[in-house]
Amino acid sequence: MVFIVICSIVSCIFSILGVYALTKTLKQILIDIPNERSSHTQPTPRGGGLGFILAFAVSAYLSQTLFNDPQIPFAYPLWLPLTFLVGVGCMDDWKNLSSTLRYAVQLLVACMIVWQGNAFPQPWLESLGTVGFLVAIATTIIGLTALVNFYNFMDGMDGLVGGVSAVQLGFMAVWSQEPVLWLLVSALVGFLYWNWSPAKIFMGDVGSTFLGAVMAITLLNQTGTVEESWAALAITLPITGDAIYTLCCRTLRGENIFKAHRSHVYQRLNQAGWSHGKVAALYVGVTVVLALLIYGYGGLGAWISLLGVAVSILIAERYLSTRKQPLNH
Repeated sequence: MVFIVICSIVSCIFSILGVYALTKTLKQILIDIPNERSSHTQPTPRGGGLGFILAFAVSAYLSQTLFNDPQIPFAYPLWLPLTFLVGVGCMDDWKNLSSTLRYAVQLLVACMIVWQGNAFPQPWLESLGTVGFLVAIATTIIGLTALVNFYNFMDGMDGLVGGVSAVQLGFMAVWSQEPVLWLLVSALVGFLYWNWSPAKIFMGDVGSTFLGAVMAITLLNQTGTVEESWAALAITLPITGDAIYTLCCRTLRGENIFKAHRSHVYQRLNQAGWSHGKVAALYVGVTVVLALLIYGYGGLGAWISLLGVAVSILIAERYLSTRKQPLNH
C-alpha cells in the first residue's frame, strides 16, 4: 500500500510537470480558438491529455521494471491498441481528421482489445451457441467504440471529464482490485491542476479517447460475477447518461447527430449561467454518489444510480425550460 502511494505521488508530479511543459509547447501549435460552438472564451492549447498519459505510462513502467511490484502490472499487450488511439488523437488535435478515419481506427482498437480479452458478459446469449458468442463480441466492440466517443463528446468544459474520470477510475481500482489505476487517477489529479476552471490547457481528443478506452478495458477485465460486472457499468452514467440522452433528443428532432452542437445537458447548464467549475463540480459530485451507491449496494445500487441519473436529467430539463435557454443545434 505504501509503495502504491509513493508511485501515485510520482505519477501526479510527472503529470503536473509534463502538462506544464505541454502548455508552453502547444500554445503556439495546437490552439483551440473559441467559436459559436465553444464553451470557452479565450484561445487555449489542446492536447494536454498527452501529459497525463505519459505520466501514467512512465510511472507504471518504472514501478514494475525498477521495483518489480506485482501489484502494478504494466500490461504491454493492452498498450499497443492504446498507442494507436493516442497517435490518432494527437493527429486529430493537430489536423482535425475525418470522422470516418477516426472511427475506423477506434473500431480496429476495439477489435484488438476484445481479441486480447473477451466479450462483456451477456449470459442470455449463451444458449445461442456460436451465434450468441459472435453477437456478444459484436455488441462489446460497438459498446467500446461508443464509450470512447461518449468521453470525447463530453469533453467540452473545464475539468469535467478529467474530474469525473478520476472518480470513476478510483472506484474501479477498488471495485476490480486494480491498483495500477491509482497511478492514472493521480496523473489526472496533476492534469486537473492545469485543467480546472479557468483551464490553462485542454486534454483534447488524445486525452478523452484514451480515458474512454481505459474505462472500457477496465470494465471488460473485471474478474467478479456477472452481476458485479454489470453493476460497475453504472459508474459511467454521468458521461453515458448525458451523451445517450442528448443523442436520442437530437435524433428525435431530426438533427444530424454527427454535426457539432451545444445541446448536451452540461453545455446548456453553462449557457443558463452556471460556471464551468460549478457544472464540473456537479458531475463529479454525482459520480461520487454513484460510486458510494454501487460499492455499498452492488446491483441494487446500480439500479438506484440509473434511476437517479434519469430523474436528475428530467429535473435539469425542467430547470432549463424555466430559464428559456435555447438549444444550439
